[in-house]
Amino acid sequence: MASSTSLHEYSYSNESAGIRTAVLEVETVGHNDPLPRTTTVTRSGLGAARNRNRNENHPKLEEGVFLTWEDLWVTVVSKAKSENGSRSRSILQGVTGYARPGELLAIMGPSGCGKSTLLDALGGRLSSNTRKTGKILINGQKQALAYGTSAYVTQDDTLITTLTVNEAVYYSAQLQLPDSMSKAEKKERAEITIREMGLQDAMNTRIGGWGSKGLSGGQKRRVSICIELLTRPNLLFLDEPTSGLDSAASYYVMSRIANLDKTDGTPRTVITSIHQPSSEVFQLFDNLCLLSAGRTVYFGPASAANQFFSLCGFPCPTLQNPSDHFLKTINKDFEQDIEQGMVGSTPTEVAIDTLIKSYKESESYQQVQRQVAELCKQDFGEELEKRSHAGFLTQSFVLTRRSFMNMYRDRGYYWLRLAVYITMALGLGTIYQDLGHGYESIQARGSLLMFVSSFLTFMAIGGFPSFVEDMKVFERERLNGHYGVSAFVFANTFSSVPFLILISVIPGTITYYVAGLHKGFEHFIYFACVLFACMMLVESLMMIVASIVPNFLMGIIAGAGIQGLMIMCGGFFRLPNNIPKPLWKFPLYYIAFHKYGYQGLFKNEFIGTTFPSSDQGGKTSSLSGEHILRDIWQVEMGYSKWVDLAILVGMILLYRVLFLVIIKATEKVKTIGTTLLPMPLNKRSMQILVNPSSTPVHGENL
Repeated sequence: MASSTSLHEYSYSNESAGIRTAVLEVETVGHNDPLPRTTTVTRSGLGAARNRNRNENHPKLEEGVFLTWEDLWVTVVSKAKSENGSRSRSILQGVTGYARPGELLAIMGPSGCGKSTLLDALGGRLSSNTRKTGKILINGQKQALAYGTSAYVTQDDTLITTLTVNEAVYYSAQLQLPDSMSKAEKKERAEITIREMGLQDAMNTRIGGWGSKGLSGGQKRRVSICIELLTRPNLLFLDEPTSGLDSAASYYVMSRIANLDKTDGTPRTVITSIHQPSSEVFQLFDNLCLLSAGRTVYFGPASAANQFFSLCGFPCPTLQNPSDHFLKTINKDFEQDIEQGMVGSTPTEVAIDTLIKSYKESESYQQVQRQVAELCKQDFGEELEKRSHAGFLTQSFVLTRRSFMNMYRDRGYYWLRLAVYITMALGLGTIYQDLGHGYESIQARGSLLMFVSSFLTFMAIGGFPSFVEDMKVFERERLNGHYGVSAFVFANTFSSVPFLILISVIPGTITYYVAGLHKGFEHFIYFACVLFACMMLVESLMMIVASIVPNFLMGIIAGAGIQGLMIMCGGFFRLPNNIPKPLWKFPLYYIAFHKYGYQGLFKNEFIGTTFPSSDQGGKTSSLSGEHILRDIWQVEMGYSKWVDLAILVGMILLYRVLFLVIIKATEKVKTIGTTLLPMPLNKRSMQILVNPSSTPVHGENL
């Protein structure tokens, strides 16, 4: 007969001392025990006293956010079948819990246990290939997370590295806070938030990144938290806030988070996933949710977890970090027995099953069920109200200014490319120096113009790494509802215009005048305009690629391949009349912007000029530019060069609109995909909730 263990909990309060004492009773029945044995352990109520003091400091806890989840299942659907032949795998299996204002809930467990998935499910960030079942309620109601009342801090610190701490937080304040607040009030809010996270000494320090020294890892993490605290959210999600930090930095970050409610009196509900906290960090937790393979091992006060493990037969050794002991006990990745000195020779799988069974039979589990049921029945009034943020014009202006500053400070964004363009222009100018107007210069001029409008603009692909970083920042801020897609596209377009003009004019001037192309300032202006339009088109194309293929290497390959096809059928290497009509001429020849770049530059260069020619009899004659365009280059002469330029400008607008549509369509597809994914039937009936806050989580905002 195998032994069984059941855990019971009751409590009493010492009001004069302000301490709540909990008594745990474990009832063990073994094969050598004819009668059950009951052991009673009394634990100190320091954590309960801390919670009681917090509640006394927050008489308006009813204004906070109560979050409950009941019988929550999350299943991921993959294309490949698993070993049992199923295409789905349950990451979370019927977990239940709650989070209350003024408390810090920590979700812990070994790698792959589902803690990040639980956080994403609660925060409305599950991917499109997952299905969520169960019931998640906010203040007792089914409702989407409202902008401004909740915030999510991701594990990766995706920040603009060229900005200082003060600039990053202040720009974000201008984007998130409503127009009804003045700039002075927004600046004050940003400075207060920076001081709350202890970053006042680093306000003028650049964040820094690859190749530039800046903030430490802990400081960057606090900057990410600062940005999300600007709206004073009542509900805060943090995904691995101590990842990559040493113990001292981890404690400093978590202590600031745990004491956020003391700085402004706002009772915040804080939920964080954390992998392996130090003992000092563990003492900051009010409640603990311990997961193993998607199942709940323990949920309750963090101060009672050690006693729970002891009563289940897995005591924590003296002077050992309790969190280390918990994770070692429930980690079955290595399929090894737990160390002899800790729990005897109990296999890990057996230990986990014992803990899960003991938890479900304990009074703590019943208390969680009662607490969730009580919170679900309470009437909290109306749904969470979505807070207002800055308007479209303010967002567009702030984003444009921030993007311009980033481009100006980042040497690899445009300055390095400008140096390369100047070098290439000097090379082109010297190779084709003083072309003259001889017959042989016809081919040379065509080759030079072709190189300028294709290969010189092709090098704009070098900005793709910067585009990818911009998209990462955009995705983080968009998911948190900081601004809309239209404002981002507008800002990204206009912030790059001054730099592209610079790149077009300086190298264009060198190439144009050293090579001795068509004289006349009007012709040079047109040349520079076509060069600018082609570069703008390439950047627009690469932004589209970055929105679809965020991987750096694959994006470079895809962008280069698309441009290669356009150059190949643009009308230079193979003249337009000789291009095969299926596919290559219809439609690729007319889609490729190189066609209009070639023909516009050819018209600009050859119309109004003559070139000498000799026939078979040795007589000298002249060829007009129009004849060369029509018979040699096979240029369409039915419209002027300005029409070609107008088509290029129209394609720029089309590409930017397409960029916006792709981003919006991606968001819609994620939402639809989440709704339509097949869900395997479970034995129990569960309430199905379609993810209400797939990208973006804070409502639709253009």
